[in-house]
Amino acid sequence: MLNLYDANGMIQFDADRQAARQYFLQHVNNNTVFFHDLEEKLEYLVENQYYEAEVLEQYSMDFIKSLSKLAYSKKFRFPTFLGAFKFYTSYTLKTFDGERYLERFEDRVLMVALNLARGDEQLATELVEEIISGRFQPATPTFLNAGKKQRGELVSCFLLRIEDNMESIGRSINSALQLSKRGGGVAFALTNLRESGAPIKKIRNQSSGVIPVMKLLEDSFSYANQLGARQGAGAVYLHAHHPDIYRFLDTKRENADEKIRIKTLSLGVVIPDITFELAKRNEDMYLFSPYDVENVYGMPFSDVNVTEKYYEMVDDARITKTKINAREFFQTLAEIQFESGYPYVMFEDTVNRANPIDGKIIMSNLCSEILQVSEPSEYELGLEYRTVGKDISCNLGSLNIATTMDSPDFGKTIETAIRGLTAVSDMSDIESVPSIERGNNMSHAIGLGQMNLHGYLARERVYYGSKEGLDFTNIYFYTVTYHAIRASNAIARERGESFVGFERSAYASGEYFDKYTRRAWEPKTERVRELFAGVHIPTQQDWEELKAAVREHGMYNQNLQAVPPTGSISYINGSTSSIHPIASKIEIRKEGKLGRVYYPAPFLSNDNLEYYQDAYEIGYEKVIDTYAEATQHVDQGLSLTLFFRDTATTRDINKAQIYAWRKGIKTIYYVRLRQLALEGTEVEGCVSCML
Repeated sequence: MLNLYDANGMIQFDADRQAARQYFLQHVNNNTVFFHDLEEKLEYLVENQYYEAEVLEQYSMDFIKSLSKLAYSKKFRFPTFLGAFKFYTSYTLKTFDGERYLERFEDRVLMVALNLARGDEQLATELVEEIISGRFQPATPTFLNAGKKQRGELVSCFLLRIEDNMESIGRSINSALQLSKRGGGVAFALTNLRESGAPIKKIRNQSSGVIPVMKLLEDSFSYANQLGARQGAGAVYLHAHHPDIYRFLDTKRENADEKIRIKTLSLGVVIPDITFELAKRNEDMYLFSPYDVENVYGMPFSDVNVTEKYYEMVDDARITKTKINAREFFQTLAEIQFESGYPYVMFEDTVNRANPIDGKIIMSNLCSEILQVSEPSEYELGLEYRTVGKDISCNLGSLNIATTMDSPDFGKTIETAIRGLTAVSDMSDIESVPSIERGNNMSHAIGLGQMNLHGYLARERVYYGSKEGLDFTNIYFYTVTYHAIRASNAIARERGESFVGFERSAYASGEYFDKYTRRAWEPKTERVRELFAGVHIPTQQDWEELKAAVREHGMYNQNLQAVPPTGSISYINGSTSSIHPIASKIEIRKEGKLGRVYYPAPFLSNDNLEYYQDAYEIGYEKVIDTYAEATQHVDQGLSLTLFFRDTATTRDINKAQIYAWRKGIKTIYYVRLRQLALEGTEVEGCVSCML
């Protein structure tokens, strides 16, 4: 009924609310284990190995009771049926047979807050306030696992390098298994692996290239999952100037040979500026043997600045090279994206120009928003570490832009989220992959994300991608960045500790702050001034004072922000996903045995439909423009999906890539083409007949 207009041509929003109520009355309540009181419940859950006793032992029972009472006093209600269904299907604690529920939403929030606060009653209280209000939503691994005895890790994603030797490849397969088993997506950089046909021990035509390694990784992810709660998921990144680049892309073709087809592994391509420049001039682009490049430069191929060294490598007879046409490369890229949505794209030089940390970023992650510096590991023949490198993990959670703008204390909301995410980093202990453990201990990296931008703009009667919409996005992310750095500085001051390498960063030199201290950042439109009437916008003086504080006391977190695609957590939070536009006013999802489920866009009503143009109608320019406004303030990346109508061609995709590169976008996530509903399946009066 939600997806059908009524007799007056109105969307029947009440049908969704009725479905949510019936779901609780007829299913949730009948399948929930009830207890006489909270104390009895907690004793049962601890004794029967559902909850970690150590979490609860950090607090008095009186405090836990008062915090539970606070959570329940907020009278939380899921705004949609899908939100409730997602929570009870994927997040809440169930009996070991999976038949009955042991938690309500308030109970899950309580345990997450108690777990992350680690005995700090004030922080626990603040986390409950922020999560139950919908202002802050921890990412799935944290919200799913925190406080549970039988659980995976709280970390969202991992990124690892593979070096050009069998020991590194073997270690990587083990890491894929170990990390996938514990939860979170895992990405690998394949750029340093020698190409197909390269010599091994000087004997030519011996290397099999990157595809067999991709096959091994794909099988590893398929085998390991997080107690059946989350399927293993992996991604691999390859540089555009690697000789195997066409073979790499061909693995996602619809008609690919089964011997090379990659079905479940996500693909990403790293593209430097020089590739665009060659295409602009319609020149050939050279592909360089990683084996030779490492021998000549004494460093792995991924660590070489290809744009800077390109012509030097072309002229160096010691480096084996082949050539392809640059424009044909981009055409092939668009063809594969047209067919499969892959590969993701990372604009290498854009990313590294914006990087405030010493070192080079060589890859991204499964959702293309994590951008951090890594260091290679070295191994003994028995796979023991000779030198433990620095690999990457990231702990995610997102703010609901609408409720954050409604917060009684905007800055406090940001700080509480930063402290909650930092706790995930502090508690992470990935001993099975020492390079991940070392990287986490060195960087304390986190990724504060955002969601519900389109929902908020529509609620305020602002069009997505409009002058006012872009102005709001800029000032919002500008303000969040100030408070995120301020919070990290406060943690460093309290603990007397900064991330390793702080003294070599643009934060320590003060260079990072120049763009904020040299000019005033203010709303350009009267509408955005109105929206920020209750929120203080940082001034140049605020930034000068923060700059001085950071240079004196440091920062605890090497990385602070990353905007993920926010899938399931958007539904339980009642948000539009990430900062991209809605896919449709009434989204249609397939949910297992339940079949089709409908999700109305947040704040959508019969009176404001015009503000809910979908991503296909809006066009890629306005989406890229919006992301460009946010990107200038985010130290890592943003998951940017490009949406095209069914009439789009590969040329349109090429134009969008060039536009994104020119606008300073760091990464592109999926490419989505709108597909017409199957002939004969359209429903008369249907709100959303496109998928």
